[in-house]
Amino acid sequence: MQNARRPTIRDVARLAGVSHQTVSRHLKHDPTVSPMLAAHIDQAVAQLDYRPNLVARAMRNRSTGRLALVLPAGDGRSPTEVLAGANDAAQEAGLALEVVTLPSGELEGGRVAELADSGLYEAVLSLTDLPGGGRERLGTVPIISAPVFDRRLRGVGPLSEANRMTELVQGLADLGHRELLHLTGDRGHPSSQRRREAYLHAVDDLGLRSAGVIDCGWDPEVARRTILELPADTATTAVLAADDVVAAGVIRGARERGWRIPEDLSVTGWDDLPLGAWMSPSLTTVSIDNHRLGAELLEELLRVMRGEDPAMNRPTITRLVWRESTGPAPAR
Repeated sequence: MQNARRPTIRDVARLAGVSHQTVSRHLKHDPTVSPMLAAHIDQAVAQLDYRPNLVARAMRNRSTGRLALVLPAGDGRSPTEVLAGANDAAQEAGLALEVVTLPSGELEGGRVAELADSGLYEAVLSLTDLPGGGRERLGTVPIISAPVFDRRLRGVGPLSEANRMTELVQGLADLGHRELLHLTGDRGHPSSQRRREAYLHAVDDLGLRSAGVIDCGWDPEVARRTILELPADTATTAVLAADDVVAAGVIRGARERGWRIPEDLSVTGWDDLPLGAWMSPSLTTVSIDNHRLGAELLEELLRVMRGEDPAMNRPTITRLVWRESTGPAPAR
């Protein structure tokens, strides 16, 4: 048996015979709503069981103690660490954070504004772009758009930042590497696009050679086969992988060929998965502090709620971690 659809503020409005704006005004204690309309709205709220406990609390205390965090209903990698950081910051502020996942059509159709007007939340933070870029609504519940995911839940903005790719290429060049190979995740993925561009620019600026940019689709098996198919006399001495999983495929392929890491081939990853530090050899990678990002985004929302100016500079959330999988270039 399927669960019944949860009633919305528009359902309350239809049953009460008023506009949803009037319902929202009443739930936010607007004294201009007439007693007769207020009674109709209260009756509709009770009849539909429209979050009666939370609404009652909001009416009593003029505060729900709740924030809404909006995510797109995509198929990208889990944003668990970002959400954990935001939740920790909310709890520290004495607030509860509720994650609301919405498909693209509802993001475009004003569902976020409906959440803000429901009387259930004190503010709404969207982690994807909204029509008009989101807004700080004066005199009512604020809606802030801080896009770190696109509509398919793929990392954008700070999660697709590629500056560390330039540092990786520079570090490998300093170790004597002159021909590099880049294995990307997915050419359509924002982070893959930016890292690919950063890689090509760095190789060109440093006068190095690129053996190619190969789309692996985040698949370590594709990376493994790519390494196995390199010619025996290849001049490639370092591989920069799209992430740590692809890097593991590179290392597997190299070992099947009898190559040592890093004596015969240096390998780098991205994301700093916990296993990477325990591999043998341990993996050079880029660490992304997703937890800190989530906390910073939530703090930004709290500043808006307090009427403060937004932070001028957001701290860097990535750092380069050099480990055993990279070393001096071998003689070819």
